[in-house]
Amino acid sequence: MHPFLQKLAQQPLLSDGGMGTMLFARGAGSEQCLEYLVLSRPHWITEIHQAFVSAGADVITTHTFGSNRVRLAKYDLADKVRELNFRAVKLVREVREISGRPIFIAGDVGPLGARLAPDGPITVDEAHAAFQEQISVLWEAGADLLLFETFGELAELEIGVRAARQICDLPIIASMTYNQDGRTAAGQASEEIVERLRAAGADLVGINCSVGPAPMLRVLEAMHKAAPDAAFSAMPNAGFPERIDGRLSFPAGPAYFAQHVQPFLVNGARLLGGCCGTTPMHIHAMRAALDDHLGVRAANGVTRISTVEADLPALQIAIAPDESDTSEKATGLLQKLRAGKFVISVEVDPPRGFNAEKQIEGARHAKSMGADAINVADSPMARVRMSALSLCVQIQQQVGIESIIHFTTRDRSLMGLQADLIGAKALGVRNILALTGDPPSLGDNHASTAVYDVDSIGLVRIINRFNEGFDQSGQKMGEPGNFTIAVACDPTRPNLIEEVDRFHQKVSGGAHFTMTQPIFDTQLWLDFLHVYEERHGPFPVPVLIGVLPLQNHRHASFLHNEVPGITLSQQALDRMEKAGANGRQEGVKMAQELLLQLVDAPHVQGVYLMPSFGRYEVACQVLEVLTPAQRGIEMTR
Repeated sequence: MHPFLQKLAQQPLLSDGGMGTMLFARGAGSEQCLEYLVLSRPHWITEIHQAFVSAGADVITTHTFGSNRVRLAKYDLADKVRELNFRAVKLVREVREISGRPIFIAGDVGPLGARLAPDGPITVDEAHAAFQEQISVLWEAGADLLLFETFGELAELEIGVRAARQICDLPIIASMTYNQDGRTAAGQASEEIVERLRAAGADLVGINCSVGPAPMLRVLEAMHKAAPDAAFSAMPNAGFPERIDGRLSFPAGPAYFAQHVQPFLVNGARLLGGCCGTTPMHIHAMRAALDDHLGVRAANGVTRISTVEADLPALQIAIAPDESDTSEKATGLLQKLRAGKFVISVEVDPPRGFNAEKQIEGARHAKSMGADAINVADSPMARVRMSALSLCVQIQQQVGIESIIHFTTRDRSLMGLQADLIGAKALGVRNILALTGDPPSLGDNHASTAVYDVDSIGLVRIINRFNEGFDQSGQKMGEPGNFTIAVACDPTRPNLIEEVDRFHQKVSGGAHFTMTQPIFDTQLWLDFLHVYEERHGPFPVPVLIGVLPLQNHRHASFLHNEVPGITLSQQALDRMEKAGANGRQEGVKMAQELLLQLVDAPHVQGVYLMPSFGRYEVACQVLEVLTPAQRGIEMTR
């Protein structure tokens, strides 16, 4: 069975509403070719599709109602059949990809716009050819089903259904319009129409347009009585429109539509939706009623929709986001920083093998000591380790603490960067430390080549574009990324002006806070801050200062001389040498002294602990000098 029919057999589905209504509300003119808007105003079409998807539609209809040769010829566009239909399907496919939901794409096929012979100029063969021309493109472009809608002549609709059956295996919905008396304009009864359309090959027989929900229900009742085993579609108008202040206004509101969901279902409707006058608000209300019928509840309690028509007082389709939906909020880490809390993060290096039990236990211990987040490095020193993203996910799921992923440009192309960012958001990892990354020459895989399509400055800009709802090429993502962006800075660099200017470029690109390389003297931070404020003005973001408790003099000497980005003060080296066998205790003591100084240092709003040799217990000892009040201190500096 076709996936659409299989799904429909499992449960009724919800289609979208009136595309024309939304386009007219945007300013499209009734005299123009609306179908051409897929080329001239594709963002209009995309945003309307997105609004209906967000409102809860399972089926989105392509904007191809009049994209057949006969209708297009009236606008001298008969040669655009392929281009318009293919582009329309592609726009829905893109919306589906962005939404991440299993949306079905209905290739929309409307009447040819001219009467059949002998009453009109179109022969049966010409009609058959015109339908096949359009349908073949819809099928090729990726439509999941065909929706023949708003047909007034049964003979024309039969030609279209048979034409489709000859060239493709897509499910077919054949829908006609009816008058108030329950008959077509030609006077045919619904019972006859059901029989003939099923014989022609339609999978669902439908009713759409012309009338509102109540008259449509009467027609549906008659159809269901005549063919109780048949499946139907019902897509009413929002009542009869009237012109108010030069605009068409439809009287039937969302609540009224929702009231008719249950009666439609009882009378055999398997696909529900709306036609002229129906907006995402109507579909949203029907979604709630349908979910209630199915005994399910939307994941976030309230379905959100895009405010596509903010300038439309007659439609008013904005819906407030659900307060329980954390995906639209800042991360917990950023909320704490914005609230002025002193934040604690502890770094974890991924394992070189397949088992991360030690790292997860370390994260659990850090949380018990008051850590707010766990930093996960990205193959530090260019040595192969478990991917940082996979460890972030394990920690968040098993420990219940936020992670900060070190995200480098070293190993990822421009495409790979964006793909991994999308994946991180989908997995719930939204705190990103943007780094360029250590060069492969430092590590143990010298045959590996670096990518570096962009550096950390470029990466910040890419992430910030995701936060604005776009990828690097300007394509819409459907929703903002809501990433919290961190950047690195190194107050120990000899050339502070160069480091400060580079840091300024990073924060100007959209960073929310910074994390420093480890320092061993508070004055280094104060010097960095002074140079920045002299060159660029007030310091722009909160700071988490890197603190690394030393193990012994040999460890201190190695870090100072051989590890990029780590520079110890001479006083720190001297103290570790004097400590001798008591190096570990002295290292913790030095880190504690530094931490107490940092709590009162300007702009410092947290600490970033770096355990050595995976000794998380030793690193977390540093936190013992902080009182609970200090850990939650309100920053008023």
